[in-house]
Amino acid sequence: MALQELYTKYNRVWIPDSEQVWKSAEILRDFTPGDTALHLQLEDGTVLQYPVEVSSQLPHLRNPDILVGENDLTALSYLHEPAVLHNLRVRFVDSRIIYTYCGIILVAVNPYKQLPIYGDAVIHAYSGQNMGDLDPHIFAVAEEAYKQMARNNRNQSIIVSGESGAGKTVSARYAMRYFAVVSKSSSNKRVEDKVLASNPITEAIGNAKTTRNDNSSRFGKYTEISFDSRYQIIGANMRTYLLEKSRVVFQSENERNYHIFYQMCACADQADFKSLRLLSADKFNYTCMGGDSEIPGVDDCADMAETRRTFSLLGLMEDFQRDVFKMLAGILHLGNVVINAAGTDQSSISSSDSHLAVFCELLGVRAEDMSRWLCHRRIVLASETVIKPQPRERAINARDALAKHLYAYLFDCIINRINQALRVPGKQHSFIGVLDIYGFETFDVNSFEQFCINYANEKLQHQFNLHVFKLEQEEYMKEDIPWTLIDFYDNQPVIDLIESKMGILDLLDEECLFPQGTDKNWLQKLYNFMGSNPLFEKPRLSNEAFVIQHFADKVEYRCKGFLEKNRDTLYEELVQTMRASKFPLLADFFSEEESYFANKGVKVKAARPVVKPANKQLRSTVGDKFRRSLYLLMETLNATTPHYVRCIKPNEDKLPFEYDSKRVVQQLRACGVLETVHISAQSYPSRWTYIEFYSRYSILMSQTELRAGEKKQICKTVLQRLITDSNQYKFGRTKIFFRAGQVAYLEKLRLDRLRTACITIQKHMRGWSQRSRYLRMKQAAIIIQQYIHGKRQIRHTVTAAALKQGWAAVVIQRHSRGYLVRRLFLIFRVATITIQAYTRGWMARKRYKKMVEEHKAMVLQKYARAWLVRRRFQTMRRLVLNVQLSYRVQQLRKKIEEQTKENRGLVERLTSLANAHAQALDRTQAQELELSKIRYEKVTVEERERKSKEKTEQVIAQLNVEMDKASLENQALQQKLKDSIQKITDDFEEVKKRLREDLERQERLRKVAEHSSELQREDLEKEIFSLKEENRRLKEEKFQLQTQAEEDTLVNKELQEQLTQLAKHVKVIPDLRKEIHSLQTEKVESDKKMRVQAQHTTEKINWITRQLLCEAKEEELILRMKKEASENASDGDFQFALEGLQNAIRVVETQFKEQKEGYDSQLEALVFKNDHLTREYQQLQALFQEKNDVNYSIGQEVARLTAENMVIPNLKQQVAELQRHRQELEAHLNDQSTEMSEKILKVSNELQNKVEEERSQRRLLEERSRESEREKEQMERRLEELMQEMAQLKRLQQTDSEAKNKFRQEASRLTAENMEFEEQLDMKDRTIKRLQDQIKALQAPLKVSQKAAPALPKEYLGMLEFKKEDEDKLLRKLILELKPRGVVVNMIPGLAAYLLFMCVRHADYLNDGNKLKSLMHTIITGIKKVITNHQESFEMLSFWLSNTYYLLNCLKQYSGEEEFMKHNTPRQNKNCLQNFDLSEHRQILSDLAIHIYHQFINIMEDALFPMIVPAMLEHESLQGISSMKPTGFRKRSNSLLEDGRSEGQAYTVASILQLLNAFHSSMAQQGMELQLQGQAIRQLFYLIGATSLNSILLRKDLCSCRKGMQIRCNISYLEEWLREKDLQGCSVMETLGPLSQAAWLLQVNKSTDEDAAEIQQRCFELSSVQIVKILNSYTPIDDFEKRVAPSFVRKVQALLQEREGSNHLMMDAQYRFQVTFPFCPSTQALELLQVPSSLHLDFVNRI
Repeated sequence: MALQELYTKYNRVWIPDSEQVWKSAEILRDFTPGDTALHLQLEDGTVLQYPVEVSSQLPHLRNPDILVGENDLTALSYLHEPAVLHNLRVRFVDSRIIYTYCGIILVAVNPYKQLPIYGDAVIHAYSGQNMGDLDPHIFAVAEEAYKQMARNNRNQSIIVSGESGAGKTVSARYAMRYFAVVSKSSSNKRVEDKVLASNPITEAIGNAKTTRNDNSSRFGKYTEISFDSRYQIIGANMRTYLLEKSRVVFQSENERNYHIFYQMCACADQADFKSLRLLSADKFNYTCMGGDSEIPGVDDCADMAETRRTFSLLGLMEDFQRDVFKMLAGILHLGNVVINAAGTDQSSISSSDSHLAVFCELLGVRAEDMSRWLCHRRIVLASETVIKPQPRERAINARDALAKHLYAYLFDCIINRINQALRVPGKQHSFIGVLDIYGFETFDVNSFEQFCINYANEKLQHQFNLHVFKLEQEEYMKEDIPWTLIDFYDNQPVIDLIESKMGILDLLDEECLFPQGTDKNWLQKLYNFMGSNPLFEKPRLSNEAFVIQHFADKVEYRCKGFLEKNRDTLYEELVQTMRASKFPLLADFFSEEESYFANKGVKVKAARPVVKPANKQLRSTVGDKFRRSLYLLMETLNATTPHYVRCIKPNEDKLPFEYDSKRVVQQLRACGVLETVHISAQSYPSRWTYIEFYSRYSILMSQTELRAGEKKQICKTVLQRLITDSNQYKFGRTKIFFRAGQVAYLEKLRLDRLRTACITIQKHMRGWSQRSRYLRMKQAAIIIQQYIHGKRQIRHTVTAAALKQGWAAVVIQRHSRGYLVRRLFLIFRVATITIQAYTRGWMARKRYKKMVEEHKAMVLQKYARAWLVRRRFQTMRRLVLNVQLSYRVQQLRKKIEEQTKENRGLVERLTSLANAHAQALDRTQAQELELSKIRYEKVTVEERERKSKEKTEQVIAQLNVEMDKASLENQALQQKLKDSIQKITDDFEEVKKRLREDLERQERLRKVAEHSSELQREDLEKEIFSLKEENRRLKEEKFQLQTQAEEDTLVNKELQEQLTQLAKHVKVIPDLRKEIHSLQTEKVESDKKMRVQAQHTTEKINWITRQLLCEAKEEELILRMKKEASENASDGDFQFALEGLQNAIRVVETQFKEQKEGYDSQLEALVFKNDHLTREYQQLQALFQEKNDVNYSIGQEVARLTAENMVIPNLKQQVAELQRHRQELEAHLNDQSTEMSEKILKVSNELQNKVEEERSQRRLLEERSRESEREKEQMERRLEELMQEMAQLKRLQQTDSEAKNKFRQEASRLTAENMEFEEQLDMKDRTIKRLQDQIKALQAPLKVSQKAAPALPKEYLGMLEFKKEDEDKLLRKLILELKPRGVVVNMIPGLAAYLLFMCVRHADYLNDGNKLKSLMHTIITGIKKVITNHQESFEMLSFWLSNTYYLLNCLKQYSGEEEFMKHNTPRQNKNCLQNFDLSEHRQILSDLAIHIYHQFINIMEDALFPMIVPAMLEHESLQGISSMKPTGFRKRSNSLLEDGRSEGQAYTVASILQLLNAFHSSMAQQGMELQLQGQAIRQLFYLIGATSLNSILLRKDLCSCRKGMQIRCNISYLEEWLREKDLQGCSVMETLGPLSQAAWLLQVNKSTDEDAAEIQQRCFELSSVQIVKILNSYTPIDDFEKRVAPSFVRKVQALLQEREGSNHLMMDAQYRFQVTFPFCPSTQALELLQVPSSLHLDFVNRI
């Protein structure tokens, strides 16, 4: 559709305005081609005719209201200046939103107010999000840069620009803060804090107050934040550009110098600054030029404290800080130096100037030199040097130049130190640069500084244009849309005008070369060379300025001061004076090293060649330095991916949320925003995905088109029908591209369709309403007519007779009805009386029965109380008899002690045991004698060894003599062989040479000892192959010999040295033998002689070896050595024989050493066995004595009871049984003692036999060793058997004690029964039958106890027994290898915890503290290990959280503490722990359970978090309620993958419920406590509520009425799920309260005061900041909805001012509720638990 066709009635346009720049008007009449005017009506009602001569002069169309306030300006259908300006105004003023996207640019409007949108919660909300998913923000740009760096491994840059006061520094600071928070490293170096700490320092020394900004950056800064391979910050580097040095010596009105000066003056009274002799700021010339030296709301003293803190944080020591402050104080004092005029051409400084003295004292320079060279200058001529005085003006200029240079050098030094502090060791993987640079500037008077700033902005704008053009091209190519060239403004000619050869900078540097060069001469050159350039102009009314047409605006520059500022010269005399300073920092500043303060920038490849100056002298000018630094900056930016932030200053008065359209549009033109709009508008600015188009414009589709199938094809068909001109749109792969105005046209069609539908609905509704009203009126009229007609008829028909008859009928009816009523009353009365009579009779009878029952009860009570009194009397009498009985028992015990003769049999047995013990002692003494003999033999063997050693030394001496003879013979043989060797061919000589080199290499390696490796040899000829193999074998044997020799004792050192020397002598023989053997035909005779000598020597060595081994009789060893000797005898290897000799000596020494150790160990074992048997014998003797005493006392007691209980014959039989039982026990004990004695004798005999066997076999070393091992094993087994027997004896002793106690109890019981029987015999009123019945009744408990006693061991005690060595196996089976999906599925919940606790109970039952501690440590360590190995397994964490909870409950329930035993059964109370307090372990287990719970929650949150926003906020659970809006340019985020997510994974509320079902079913399957489940679900619901609310607060597109309906519907689904799972009582829904109130706030009316009051009352869980944010972000979906008026927002804000609570914008989604583990006693009986066979716990036993 053509653009002219959109100028129809009711559409709105923008027309220019002198005050508001643009104002809106509505079209009153359709425009047709040929009309000369457009009929408009302004918003104030004014009607005007806008002249239109040609169609191209038509005013800009205004976007529909539905598109106003978009996050991205490129989403607007009409892209032009008024649309951009109006959209920014609506967002900034009405919605209080300061950030807006414009393509790839983030437009940031300075609010001049602190906003709660920069907290850590906001940072975490933007972390990981794609650009465009949330509202525009500086954090979104930072996240985009960080994500692209991590994904594409490409360096990034964020370019922040804007006017002074627009907020550049703050934006750059927030970007760096985002990187510091998101990429926080795990090291302790606090790199992130250091990076952020650099900002206060740079702001103190580089920022100042201007007329436009209280904290204006007066320098450009590029900060490179370095990242490692894990994308964590490892350091930073800072580059600065064009510091405004002139501000040090001059400030305009209402401006200040740099902040650091005022901070120092504010702290002048502090101790650290008193030595600087500072005054107040208004007393220094350099700080009082601008007037007021204070900034409202700024505390300079507190800022100084912050500056010093950051100095320390960066590692800049106190000494350096003092030097810096000295330098700054010196600059202030230098400005107060008074220069007096001495005539017109001379000047002077008073010698008493106090400020000069302080300056010289602080900086360590001479006052005479300073006062002289400030007022004089040395001029060097050809023949002489002249000192020329300077006038006062030039002297003041020299003083100010020195101050500027000092400050500039100090600034560079501090920046360099900061870079050193931020430079962390480590390799930089990538970086993100943040460029905070001045924006385009134009003032009334523009000088050299504005020229450089605008030159830099020209370069940045050129780079920006190319980047935007490139992105547009990539977008079109990605969508397969034909690319056509777009015309856009190219500012390359302006850049060439400034920096090209013979450009402005070149001419300026050239003029600076001339000593007499002036600004006017340079300006005249500009006029001459640049006059023809259209971008350069000469002002009409001035000859001291020039005009340049920049990309933003025309700027007029005054040429005055250009040359001086470009030269930036300082007199050489002052430089020499400073260089001679005693202040090290100042002396270093003026050193001749030019690269002292050079920053180490990132090495990047230049995008284009750098223009080099024609003359080397030009490199020292300011312009040239700035040009080179700018080239380096552009190279860096071209090597990175740029991101742009344009800061806008909304007004000049710094008022919060005030919008000056003139100032804003001026900055939009200057910063390139409108150029982006222009480039986008040239092609297809509006871009919608097919899904968005289908959702938005499905109302324009017919039913036939909707049934076509694929949505993409439907969109194409509908669009071709709606817009016939195919050039107005293009179909891409994933998007539809529209020309400007086409989306507005589609919106108009949609609105027309909706308006038609509304009219139709209204027509039918109004018709239905009118019809209903008509029918009601008709019915009412009919009824009225009926009444009127009836009244008339009555008047005509009613007479007097009829009235009398009617009255008579009424009287008759009255009497008749009265009679009937009285009759009915009488009937009811009779019935009531009858009922009362029967009722009263029944009650009287009931009362009588109760009285009879009470009387009978009283009679029963009388007899019962009498019986109780008699029973009490009998009890008292029984107690008296018991006392008497106890006295008689004591008397009997005295008699029992006298009757000891009956125990003679036991005494005789003990005597025999004592004799046996004496015999064992005799045998032991005999064994000790044998051991003494063995020691004597050992001494003999050592003496024999010493003698054999002396013989060996003699033999070695003889061998040395023989070896000397052999060496002489070998020398003779070598002399004979020389002639034959010369006859060998040259090739064979070369081979022989190589062989000798190999032998020399072997000699060197022998000196290295045991770790020498085998040498690699070259392939030799076949003639020397046998020699090489023999040489290698000899070397290996030599290596083994050296390794064994190191283990010899100190006694054999001398022998080893002699053998080593002998080996060196013998070494010559194998070498000669190898050479002789290689000469096959000529070595026969010499070889025979060598063999004879070798055989002779070998025989001697073998004889020596046999002498050494004759005592040991190691037959196998001797045979093996003989065999080896025979195998090597043919070779004549003396070295091998010597090695055999040494081996034999070593064998003998080893044999003697082992024999000694064996005898010592045997002696110790025999002593230990003797002691052990003695102790056992003593214990047995004491035990037998005790048993005899017990048995005798039992016999006496039973005899007495038998004599006294003759009345009851049945008791005799019981006593006989007890005696028989005692006899059996005695017999058993006798058998045990006899068996024990036999075992002791047997063991002693076996020990004696073993000693004799060892004595007979001591000469055989190997057999003795094996026998020793077997003996050791047998002894261990026997010791174990003895220990087991001792344990059995202990158990028998325990059994005896139990039997003794039982006998005593039986005796007491029988005594009580006897007294009862005597009492019964005394009673004459009792019959014999009752006596017999009582006897039977008293005997019954005894029989029951006797029958039940054998069945007790069959009952289980709820414990599991395991051995100590099976603890690891228990850990593996019950913890490490237990899988929730394996054998656990069919088990009862918490079975693993119950089994572990049963093992704990057994350790407590045994009173084994070490075993219990080890078991608890093993359990806790095993659970930690499982959790660590399965950190991502939800089922495993759920399983062990449940079992840990069950185990914790078991430790509480069975702890024995009263508070945990209230609900236990008696059986469970018996199972309580008896010996140990496990409260400490309970605390450790509780901490472990809390850790598992948090890890468990983290896994569930990680799975749930990606679903929340798509399911709760984006999915349409109510179909047709909401519709999508255009998302604009930002949805094609560069951080997305190339193919992107076509539609992504479609999460719905059903997805969340399905996941929650999975979580709940897993927790329920593991038997997790319901309250613990509720806590976990509550945490998940809090995450859902917090994440959803945070997304609403950060996404303007979600703030609509229809979205509120969707959210409330989704919340109802969650609430229904809670009711279904019976979890509504766990305070879960309370966590969704803020989200529910936010959804209600989106739906409620927002217009009247009542609405505001209701919002205040209902939204009590939302903070005031959140409520205002939602109201400001409220966005209508359709034109039928109304926006929230700013006045209404102010009303609500006023009502919420008194509300207390948090004012944070975001909810803390990472907040964790405190978890509690409720104590729930288990009803599970431990004794009934069965151990499943699937657990493979065969090594544990149920007790």
